[in-house]
Amino acid sequence: MKAEIKQKAAKLLLSVKLRRTSPRVAILTVLLGADRPLTQQQIAAKLGARCPDKVTTYRTLETFLKAGLVHKAYLQDRKWHFELAHNCTDTQCHPHFTCNNCGQTHCLPEMSLPMAKSPRKGFIIRHQQTRFEGLCPECAQP
Repeated sequence: MKAEIKQKAAKLLLSVKLRRTSPRVAILTVLLGADRPLTQQQIAAKLGARCPDKVTTYRTLETFLKAGLVHKAYLQDRKWHFELAHNCTDTQCHPHFTCNNCGQTHCLPEMSLPMAKSPRKGFIIRHQQTRFEGLCPECAQP
């Protein structure tokens, strides 16, 4: 399974004409295996000893952003979270749900919301992110 994810990472890099370097494959492999958006620190923790230094990790994520492979989701604690961009469009990110109790964030790509229209003249909305808060199924149980 891990070899399949690495192959998929390599194909994604090739599809956007990026060189296949060890840090890029490693970081993309983590994002491919994640079921929720991750911070730079969470990505580093998952990579462990294989993690490149912070600057390389940051530059790699920025390269992925520019190539359209990943996008940033501002979720909580004023930290950017990164995830694959395959569930989003240029104008709209899929919704996210953050549990107020355990802090876990879940992607809701199956949920579709209409693009908001500005109620004020002169404001142009170019990108929409929606985040819901509440209790996840585990925390909601009595």
